[in-house]
Amino acid sequence: MLQAIFQYEFLQNAFFTGILIGIIAPLLGAFIVVRRLSLIADALSHVTLSGIAASLYFSKTVPSMQGLNPLYFGMIFSVTGSLFIERLRTLYKHYQELAIPIILSGGIGIGVIFISLADGFTTDLFSYLFGSVSAVSRGDLYLIAVISIVVILVIFLLYKELFLLSFDEDHAKASGIPAKAIHFIFMVMVALVIAASMRIVGILLVSSLMTLPVAASIRIARGFKQTIGFSVLFGEISVVVGLISAFYLDLAPGGTIVVTAIFILLITIAAKKVLSSRHSEKAEV
Repeated sequence: MLQAIFQYEFLQNAFFTGILIGIIAPLLGAFIVVRRLSLIADALSHVTLSGIAASLYFSKTVPSMQGLNPLYFGMIFSVTGSLFIERLRTLYKHYQELAIPIILSGGIGIGVIFISLADGFTTDLFSYLFGSVSAVSRGDLYLIAVISIVVILVIFLLYKELFLLSFDEDHAKASGIPAKAIHFIFMVMVALVIAASMRIVGILLVSSLMTLPVAASIRIARGFKQTIGFSVLFGEISVVVGLISAFYLDLAPGGTIVVTAIFILLITIAAKKVLSSRHSEKAEV
């Protein structure tokens, strides 16, 4: 089955890119879920859409920008959006959750404007919205590989600080941890991962890969490190099964990846219920 996929370079690019995204998206997603910031991925994905739409528009209207990889524009917009979210969270200290819908709304508004200026949806834009196996270039693979290395290194080096900030921010600040700097680094990483993931999963579905594997992992994990481990495992299974299904069924990979992740979530929920009922029966005996 995999031999047919590796016959073509664009499928190799998509497969290896998916493997990397299957690691870094759930890895960051575990911290996002614990921080109760699950919707931040949706907000930044819509901001990324604005960047993609802007890039497609400028590539048509500005000769010097023809051939520019929209991924770079999407990353710039996504990182900028993440910085605005962090800034708004400090302005609305008692209503920090407002920062996310504000940026989400702005991303949708700007995206719609650029889409209308670019004469509506195009084939390229659809591939960014829902993911495309054939859209991933070797350059995209190298870029995502660099992002993956950076994310894994940062998580490894700042794991203790991120853990404390996620579970007890007040204690972390009292311990002398530079909370603002850590938040800034974390938000930038989330923005980069979202922008990088859109090639495979699609802008509208990328948040699912950051939250669904974590939601499934929480059901069976016994501790935060186990949550991260199971999240990455479920993310990889979702990506591999989703990409293979998309290839053989000629479907958008974003949809097949997300549906696979949902099946895994349902299985873990059912398994948890079965185990709980067995434990209760043993306790009664």
